This record gives sequence, structure tokens and C-alpha cells, in this order.
Amino acid sequence: MKADAILVLGSTGKTGRRVAERLTARGANVRHGSRSGTPPFDWADRATWAPSLNGVKAVYISYFPDLAVDGAADDIQAFTHLAVQSGVRRLVLLSGRGETEAQRCEEIVRESGVEWTLLRASWFAQNFSEAHFLEPVLAGELVLPVGDIGEPFVDADDIADVAVATLSDDGHAGQLYELTGSRLWTFADAVAEIASATRRPIRFTRVTMPEYVAALEEAQLPPDMIGLIRYLFTELLDGRNASVQDGVLRALGRRPREFGDYVRATAATGVWTPGVEDSAPSF
Repeated sequence: MKADAILVLGSTGKTGRRVAERLTARGANVRHGSRSGTPPFDWADRATWAPSLNGVKAVYISYFPDLAVDGAADDIQAFTHLAVQSGVRRLVLLSGRGETEAQRCEEIVRESGVEWTLLRASWFAQNFSEAHFLEPVLAGELVLPVGDIGEPFVDADDIADVAVATLSDDGHAGQLYELTGSRLWTFADAVAEIASATRRPIRFTRVTMPEYVAALEEAQLPPDMIGLIRYLFTELLDGRNASVQDGVLRALGRRPREFGDYVRATAATGVWTPGVEDSAPSF
């Protein structure tokens, strides 16, 4: 079999879905790396890895739930080794800024012996509209254990555009692209921007980490998920990532999408407009 497929891991996720759509629009032979894919792929079941890699030339590696969790580096090591053995010639890893564990995974990909590119992304703007923060925003209050730390939220569409370029085009091998937005926003500022665009009363409330963990426990989140959230809000939002980088410009030759533009476009879709019967918890 000629190795011409591009495997997109996490192809139902925020970035993977966008990457797969863009590659398909380009006419690429896309293989969806998800539990619903053909063949299915599951990070928790290594028996699914080899069939997914058959006939693949390049892989977009998006790890679930996060490269910061225990066991992620072991999985990335095993998957990278198998991918190279299977004939994969290019690896693109979605990583996170300021994560020691993620940087271990980056080193594994760097040392793979094939072409590699690292996409080290900041917090996604789409977390406010497609994931963790959507229900609280709809409820009118986002409660988090974070203060006035600036975060350069990056648009998932920018990540996808960079990923497609690095998977499809030459000139990106051996590059580390730090993908951020063009300015820093506190979470309070971000919520205020959403409130202004939607013309709704939405507030940001800061709580302590023990208070937040207690709320998560009351909501019966799994302990490992609570541990990951604690890590993200204590280690990564301590100011270490409060800087803007030029990865999008270097990779694509254009500036990243402004967070304010994302907010206005997203508000126009109605996703932040609650229905009459909508009811969501504050946490």
C-alpha cells in the first residue's frame, strides 16, 4: 500500500476536526483518528494504533486528555516508535506552553528520526464557546481560581491552519511554533468582551483553589480530572505564559486572529444566547 494518508488524531476535537476538514478540502487522503473512525483509534487501547497507521505518511498528534497527565509521555513514546516503524515520514505534535510534561513529549518527537514540527499552543479561545466555559457563560457567571494573569488566547482556526501547512507543505520540518493570540487578556477581560458582544450580564468571579476543587468534587468530577484542572490553574496560570509569540506569523505569514474578532463572530452565531429553558450551573 502506498503511504499517502494523513492521520489526524483527535479528529472530533476542537483542533482535530478543523484540521481534518481543511485537509479534506485540499483533496488530501484523510484518516480520522478517533474511536468512531475507520479503523477506530483510541489512546487507551494500543491495539488500535497499528491499523490506524497503515499506509500513513504524516500524523497530526493531539493527545487526549492532555499531555500533562500521567502516562502521556509513555504513550507518545510508544506511538512515535510505532509510527516510524510503520513508515510515517512526518509528525506534527500539538503541545502546550509552559508544561514540563508536554516538553518531555516534544523531545520524544524531536528524536524520532523523521520530519517533525511542534505546535506549542496557548489556551484556546474556543474554550469559551465549545468546551469548558460555555455553560458558565450561558449561566451568566464564569467562576475560576485565577486572578489578573494575562493569557494570549489563540484561535483554534489558527492552530488548524498552521497544522495543515506543516502536514502538507515543505519548509516546516524542525520548527517549533509557539501559537498565541496577538495580545494578553485576563479572564475577567475576556468575559467582559463576551458580555459586551452579547449584550448580556455576564460576570467573572475569582475563587480560591480549595473553593473551586470543592465545587468540582460536589459536581462529582473524576479525581484525575480534578487533578488535571488543579495543575492547569496553578502551574500554567502563574504568569509564565503571559507573553505573545510569533508562531502564527512565522508559519503562515499573517497575524493571528484577534480574540475580539473571535468573540464578535461567535456571538453572532447565538451560541452564547441562552434559550428560555436553558439552565446551567455556575461551575
